[in-house]
Amino acid sequence: MTKDVLITISGVQMMDGDKGDVEMITTGDYYLKNGKHYIVYDEVMEGFEGVIRNTIKIQPDSLDIIKSGIASVHMTFERNKKRLACYATPAGDMMVGLQTNSISVNETEDNLNVRVEYSLDINYQHVSECNIVVDIQSRSQAQVNLRS
Repeated sequence: MTKDVLITISGVQMMDGDKGDVEMITTGDYYLKNGKHYIVYDEVMEGFEGVIRNTIKIQPDSLDIIKSGIASVHMTFERNKKRLACYATPAGDMMVGLQTNSISVNETEDNLNVRVEYSLDINYQHVSECNIVVDIQSRSQAQVNLRS
């Protein structure tokens, strides 16, 4: 994998029979250190000045998403474990609970794909069943397929 990567993050939340899809595509940097994959990219939060620095750490059985800046959180998705995190945003803080039901990591020479299914609690109340897909491709080999 090259240092310059294209990152696609897509997710689905199922809440009260309603389905909400989210997708983001951006560029970032990729590093492999001590057998762990790291992806770093910046994000802008609409309506607020400043950026959020995102670091994604991928291991065979876990995914960490670390945000710092105008919003901050360290979320850990680890198979069959529940993790709590305080998510600090400009609009206020909330306690986020993540019960990871499944996680899969698929790696090729120019692609890294992570799929996570989890239950989401906010302030100790179950909110939804979710899944997230993080797809990292070498920019030189990237193929983008937009959903409609």
